[in-house]
Amino acid sequence: MAERLQTFYDIMRAQGTSRRSFLKFCSLTAAALGLEPAYAGAIAHAMETKPRLPVLWMHGLECTCCSESFIRSGSPLSSDVILKMISLDYDDTLMAAAGADAEKALTEIPAKYPGEYVLAVEGNPPLNEDGMFCITGGRPFVEKLQEVAANAKAVIAWGACASWGCVQAARPNPTQAVPIDKVITDKPIIKVPGCPPIAEVMTGVISYIVTFNQLPELDSRGRPAMFYGQRIHDKCYRRPHFDAGEFVESWDDDGARKGYCLYKMGCKGPTTYNACSTTRWNGGVSFPIQSGHGCIGCSEENFWDNGPFYSRLANIGAAFGIEATANEIGETAAGAALAGVAAHAAASAVKHFTHKPTEGEK
Repeated sequence: MAERLQTFYDIMRAQGTSRRSFLKFCSLTAAALGLEPAYAGAIAHAMETKPRLPVLWMHGLECTCCSESFIRSGSPLSSDVILKMISLDYDDTLMAAAGADAEKALTEIPAKYPGEYVLAVEGNPPLNEDGMFCITGGRPFVEKLQEVAANAKAVIAWGACASWGCVQAARPNPTQAVPIDKVITDKPIIKVPGCPPIAEVMTGVISYIVTFNQLPELDSRGRPAMFYGQRIHDKCYRRPHFDAGEFVESWDDDGARKGYCLYKMGCKGPTTYNACSTTRWNGGVSFPIQSGHGCIGCSEENFWDNGPFYSRLANIGAAFGIEATANEIGETAAGAALAGVAAHAAASAVKHFTHKPTEGEK
C-alpha cells in the first residue's frame, strides 16, 4: 500500500521521464479536457503534489464494452491513467489477482480510505429475485454495490448500462435491471453514458477529478457538460446538408455517396448529447455518422425503447436551435416514426464534491 503515497510525477520521474515531457503531458491533458492552456499549470501542480486516487471498478450486468473502450484511450493513454494517475485497486477485468485475493480489496480499501476513494461502476444491478440474476464473488451484485458505495467519495456510472439501464432494462426487463442511481441515493454520481462511452471522455473525466479533486460541471441529467453539453447534430460535419434540405433518401443512393444528412434514415443526432462529432473515436479518426450510419442515440436514456433505429424523428424544428443545451430543452425522448419529441423539465440537481479547489489548484 505504500506506493499509493507516490504522486503521478514521482512515478514519471522514477521511469526516467524528463520535466519537459511531464509538462508536455500536462498541456496535452488540458487540451483533451477542453481547458485553456493556463490550466496546464494546475494539472502539473496536482500531479506533483497529490497522491494517486484510489479507485474500485465494479462490473454488474454488462458486456464489458466500456472497459474495451477505456483501454484504447490515446490522450491520455489508459496505461498512464491506470498505472500513474490512479491506484486501480479492484477491477475484475483488468487486475491480475483473482478469487479471494481480488475480492478482499472491496472491503480493505473502503475501510482504510473512507471518503477518499472513487467507485467506478460498469453495468447495472438487477433487483428481481433479490438480485440473483447477477452474482459476483458468490454474492448478489446489488448487495456488494451498496456496501462498497457506502464510504465512497463519489461514484462514476460508466456507460448506458450504469447510467440509464441500457438493453438489460429495456422492455419487458424480466430481471428488473435498474441504473445505479436507483440503489445509490446518497452519493455524488457522475454519469458518463454511451454504449460504450468514448475512450477519451472516460480518461478525461478521471483526469479532471484527479486534478481538481471535484466532479466536473454536470448538466441536469448528471453528465459532464464538457463532453455532453451539445448535441451531436450541432457539430456534425453533415449539418450544412440538413440546413440545406439535402438528405439521404435510401441507403447507397446518390445522396449517401455525396455525404448528405442522414436525418431521414433515422439519425438521432438532433436529440443525442455526446462528443462523437467532435472528439470522435479511435484517436479522432471517425464516428458512426462519418462511416455512413446514423446515430442511434446510445448515450440517451431508454434508447432501446425509443422506437426503431431507422425511423425518422418528427417535429425537429425551431425548438432545437443549433445552440440549444440539455438544460434548456430538458429530457428528450426520441419516439418512433411520427411520434414526435417530448420535452420534459429537468429534475435532478447537479451534484459536486464538497471540496472547493484552493488558489493553487485553480
